[in-house]
Amino acid sequence: MHLFAGLGNPGAKYARNRHNIGFMALDRIAADHGFAPWRARFQGEVAEGRLGEVKVILLKPHTFMNLSGQSVGEAMRFYKLAPEDITVFHDELDLAPGKCRVKQGGGHAGHNGLRSIHAHIGEAYARVRIGIGHPGHKDRVAGYVLHDFAKADEAWIDDLLRGISDGATALAQGDGARFMNAVSLRTAPPRSSGGSGGGARAATPARSDDRARAAAPETGPAPDDRSPLQKLKDHFK
Repeated sequence: MHLFAGLGNPGAKYARNRHNIGFMALDRIAADHGFAPWRARFQGEVAEGRLGEVKVILLKPHTFMNLSGQSVGEAMRFYKLAPEDITVFHDELDLAPGKCRVKQGGGHAGHNGLRSIHAHIGEAYARVRIGIGHPGHKDRVAGYVLHDFAKADEAWIDDLLRGISDGATALAQGDGARFMNAVSLRTAPPRSSGGSGGGARAATPARSDDRARAAAPETGPAPDDRSPLQKLKDHFK
């Protein structure tokens, strides 16, 4: 069994905040993979389902971001899981918007949600760091993360969440590389080397008469050996 915890703040006013991208990721996984309906539990909401052969519990803590560890710790103890069985999806200021990275263990880098989880279960859990970019100055961070994504962000958010959902089964199976490959196929798909419109065109085979003309040496006009009288007569024809 594996526990996926998405971080965010509960309530409609926070639903599209940058801080809530962890909630958004879990909502997409639940919808795409046919999880059971969300229900209240562990000071949050849970949805149960399977990713491949792995039973997975999705958890959205409703303790607000700074107390996320209370909900995650309660769920971990109930299911008798180890920290290594838990993956936390969270917003990441130090990654550009649309970027995503997987990390096992380590510090919380000042993220209050992770700080709380550290306090309740330690640091050995895995994280899916979802880039939202940085506002440029630390004094602007609080307002930035608690502000809705811009309309222009919707395209990359959709691609990224689809990629996370595509790779969720690999992630549950512990294959971080395959998960990242699934994300990349959505966010940075390989470009086709063929096709029309801007691509290099294949050369059209030359016809035999074209080749003959190309191979024939160029010649100048034939010399005019008419007499002056003949030229004058020809002029008035």
